Amino acid sequence: MFFPSITRCAEIIGPETKIVNNEIYVTTGLILDEKQLRDLKNGIAKEITFHIDLFRVWKIWPDEFVLGKPIVKTLRADPVKKEYVATSSDGMTVIEKRFNELDSLLKWSLSIRDLKLTNTRELDPDGYFVRITVESRLRKLPPVISYLFFFVPEKEFTKVKDSSKFSVGQGK
Repeated sequence: MFFPSITRCAEIIGPETKIVNNEIYVTTGLILDEKQLRDLKNGIAKEITFHIDLFRVWKIWPDEFVLGKPIVKTLRADPVKKEYVATSSDGMTVIEKRFNELDSLLKWSLSIRDLKLTNTRELDPDGYFVRITVESRLRKLPPVISYLFFFVPEKEFTKVKDSSKFSVGQGK
């Protein structure tokens, strides 16, 4: 009666960081679970937000947030037309693509390859890591309603994963 169910939930791939010509590049991705894939196939739109944040490592104090980049991906399916539409926005540019297959939609929209985060010359010499936070929104409630109905969930899931630590300059 109290056995935990064996279900796979959404999972973050990576993150992997590399420094090329003093630029920090991040590669990451997301794997959706069966329920989310089924919802998407049935025409329920998904809004997935990737927060890619750079943190400075401190020994005694909490780690210091340095900078971050949000990327919002919107996934929609039209079961009648058998068409899939993905929109990607980083706050400056919006890219919309159409697909005939769910796999190609997921491959394009749920992976981030070699995102340029920042230049290492702008950072102090020290140890750093990249934190990936992925959120999937169920609904966006107006602020007044969300205060009154605080018990109604707005997020389907939130996942967090950190990269391995790396050094910039003569740091740790």
